[in-house]
Amino acid sequence: MRGIICAALAATLLAISTYDQEIQTWRQKREAALKADDGWLSVAGLFWLHEGENTAGADPSSSILLPRGPAHLGVFENHAGKVTFHATPGVAIKAPAFLRSDTNKGGPDSIHYGDYTMFVIHRGTRDAIRLKDKQCEFRKEFTGLHWYPPQEDYRIVARWFPYAEPKQIAVPNILGETERQPSPGYAAFKLHGREYQLHPVLEDNRLFFIFGDQTSGKRTYPSGRFLYADRPSHGQVLLDFNKAYNPPCAFTPYATCPLPPSQNRLEVRIAAGELNYRHHSR
Repeated sequence: MRGIICAALAATLLAISTYDQEIQTWRQKREAALKADDGWLSVAGLFWLHEGENTAGADPSSSILLPRGPAHLGVFENHAGKVTFHATPGVAIKAPAFLRSDTNKGGPDSIHYGDYTMFVIHRGTRDAIRLKDKQCEFRKEFTGLHWYPPQEDYRIVARWFPYAEPKQIAVPNILGETERQPSPGYAAFKLHGREYQLHPVLEDNRLFFIFGDQTSGKRTYPSGRFLYADRPSHGQVLLDFNKAYNPPCAFTPYATCPLPPSQNRLEVRIAAGELNYRHHSR
């Protein structure tokens, strides 16, 4: 009998150890992606385009102001939402004839010059140039991520309730805009003796949850956190809050993050996942 108990205990400890390692590996990849050359820590600027010519360069009068480099790199021409780039004569730079925004399938077209990458993003009715810089101060001064310890109680198998047709939900963002996005259903789960719901949108064929909870603004990022989950299977969806993480706005003032829909502001403490990045104070 004792042998059976010991074997069961060993199996339990192995399962816990394996799960902890899974979470640690996931978190290491998360941090590595942030710190990558093209990660969110490299985002150094966001410049809204006006109709006509938008100059780019290190000259203080530039519409797209670069921290260093040529005083006049080139000109972004914006005509009714169609953006083209023309390099200053003598500046060696390759650029596509027409810059697609990040709403186009396949992602945006980019301009590369030295440590810089620039591309068009579309938000609401406006277009902007997003600037990434491998020498960005946010990347250089990054102090690392911090997390709640992994807790299997926050790895929750939720019930999935699909809609007959996707339902439009209002997703606000930090720009004060609201975009209606289709939601395929909702997940219902129990935590601390009560039942809650989370309503996702679809992104890259996965469920994308934007949520806030009673730790928001205390130990976790004030505006809420993100969580991805695989598509439902057999009426269930796995919500692993140990993998909940901060939006890009926690690390750069030049992101345009979505905020939790009203349905996803939960009256419960979810003491799992990524803690607030307190070093970022902009």
